[in-house]
Amino acid sequence: MAATDQSFRGTIERLEAAGDLHRVQRGVDPRFELGAVLALRDRERPQLFTALKGHEMPVIGNIMNSRERVARLLGVEKPRLHQVILEALDKPIQTVLVEEAPVQEVVHGNDIDLGRILPVPTWFEHEAGPYITAGVIVAKDPETGRRNVSIARLRLEGGGRVLVGIARNHHLNLLAEKARKLGQKLPIAVAIGNHPAVLLGSQMYLGLGDDEYDVVGGLLGEPLELVRCRTVPLEVPAGAEIVLEGHIDNADPIEEGDVSEFHGFYVRYGAGTGGAITCVTHRRDATYQAILPGYASEHCLLGALAIEAVTCQALQRVIPSVRRVLVTDGGMGRLHAIISMHRPRLGEGKRAVILAMGQVNLFKLVTVVEDDIDPDDPTAVEWSLAARFRGHEDMVVLPGMKADRCDPVHENLTVTKIGLVACTRPGDGERSSLSEFARAPGDILSSVRARLQEY
Repeated sequence: MAATDQSFRGTIERLEAAGDLHRVQRGVDPRFELGAVLALRDRERPQLFTALKGHEMPVIGNIMNSRERVARLLGVEKPRLHQVILEALDKPIQTVLVEEAPVQEVVHGNDIDLGRILPVPTWFEHEAGPYITAGVIVAKDPETGRRNVSIARLRLEGGGRVLVGIARNHHLNLLAEKARKLGQKLPIAVAIGNHPAVLLGSQMYLGLGDDEYDVVGGLLGEPLELVRCRTVPLEVPAGAEIVLEGHIDNADPIEEGDVSEFHGFYVRYGAGTGGAITCVTHRRDATYQAILPGYASEHCLLGALAIEAVTCQALQRVIPSVRRVLVTDGGMGRLHAIISMHRPRLGEGKRAVILAMGQVNLFKLVTVVEDDIDPDDPTAVEWSLAARFRGHEDMVVLPGMKADRCDPVHENLTVTKIGLVACTRPGDGERSSLSEFARAPGDILSSVRARLQEY
C-alpha cells in the first residue's frame, strides 16, 4: 500500500477540506456553458459541477491553475516546486502493479457510446465536437515494448470512435507510425481523473523510450501504483477515476477543422489520427476531470512547469551557473522564458539563450537575469532590463529560425527569435558598483526582518 494517497478522489477531498473547492450546484450544459464558467473563473478555486445537463457524472476543472495550488497538491512549498520537479527528473522511481483498483468497478464493453457515458464538454464555438482534454494516454512501442505517457486531445466522433490530435514529432505519433508500418493498430489506454503528479509527469519532455510514469514516482516520492487494463496490454494509474481502452490507427486519418491552441486562437492542422474506444471502466461514483483548452491558466501552466524543468536540467549540464528557468504566463506557457543565472561570465548569458532555444523549439523570447532577481516577479525582471541591459551588446536576434507549427505568427514555419541578457558585467575580478543594491548592512536587515512586527 502506498504511503501517499495517489487517487484523484483524495485530491478532491483535500481541496474540499482546505476550503479550496467551489461547488457549482446550478444546472450547467456541457456544451459551451461549462467551458464559459471555467474561463471566467480561470484563476479562482477549482470548480466542481454537480448538475450536468444530460449526465449524472460530475465534472471538475481548474485544479492546477496556479503554481501555489500545484505545489500544495504535491505537498511542497511553492519556492520548492521547481527543485522538486528537477529532483523527480534526476531520481525517477519505477512503478509497481496492484491486482485491482476502484477504477474498474464499472465496466462498459458493448456498443460503447462515449457521449452517453461521459459528460465531455464542447468547448468553443467553431470546434466540431466535444473534446476530452485531461486524458493521460498510455501506449507502448510495438517493437521494443517501452512505454510512453502523454496527453493529447481526443474528439468524440460518435459511438466509440475518436479523433486524436497529435503533432507529427510527438512520441505517440511515432509509435502509431511504427505500428502502421507493421500493419497494426496501436493499443492505447486513456486515464481520466488523475493525481496531479500523474498529469505533471505526463508532460515531461523525455527521450523516446523513457517512462514518464517513473518521473511521476519521483514526484510522489514512491512508486506509482498501476493496474492492468481489461482488454489491452497496458497499465494505468490505479488511482484514476475513468479509463478508456482501445486503439489508434495512423492509416485512418480524420479531418479536424478548427481547433483551439494554447495561444487562444483557432488553428487548422489538417487530419488527425482516427481511433476507437472498445471498453470503458470507471469508479461507481466517478468524477470526470476536464482541462479548459486554449489560452487558459491550467492548460498553459501544465506545459510550462514541464518545459521549464526539462530545459533547466539540460542547461545545468553544460552551464553550472544556471539556477532556474521560468516559462511565463504571458508567453502562453510555451513561447517566452526567463533564465536565472549566478554571476554569469561574459558570453554565458548569450550561450544560455541559444542553448535554450535549441532545447525547446517553441521558445522565441528568452530573457536572462541574475539570481538576485526573482523570475516570478515581472516588475523585478523589467527592473533588471532597465538597470542592466544594453541593447547594442546584450540583444541576440536570430531571424529565420525554425518555429513550431503552434506559433501564432510563424511564416513557413520560421520566426525571428530574440534573446535579452540583463546581467551585470564582471570587471577585473571585482563587481561593478551597479551590480550591488544599496541597502543597510546585512546583519541589521536580518535582525529587523526577524522582528519587523515589533516596529
